[in-house]
Amino acid sequence: VQLQASGGGLVQAGDSLRLSCAVSGRIFSSSVMGWFRQFPGKEREFIAAITWSYGPTYYTESLKGRFTISRDNVKNAVYLQMNSLNPEDTAVYYCAAYRGGGSYYNTLNYNYWGQGTLVTVSS
Repeated sequence: VQLQASGGGLVQAGDSLRLSCAVSGRIFSSSVMGWFRQFPGKEREFIAAITWSYGPTYYTESLKGRFTISRDNVKNAVYLQMNSLNPEDTAVYYCAAYRGGGSYYNTLNYNYWGQGTLVTVSS
């Protein structure tokens, strides 16, 4: 499985941005697709997850309602819509995937990672 994240850039506080993750290779219907972010000097933290072909979405509580994960199985892509961005959202954002099972918020479960895309929010 190969993942290619894109859509990052420099935006102003209050703006919205949609990140994309292009997915290629063998993906199972039970695979979990996740978005994470990493601040300088910190570990990657969970944002949201969605199963590849069915089921609910999962969010870290602090971002629920402001960030939305979605998928397009025809385009083989996963998206992260981010609204009302603020400078504290500045980070490198990663998409990731794993076969399923276990905790969707645990980075150790994910064995496929995209290269990361930088989001910078200016005040």
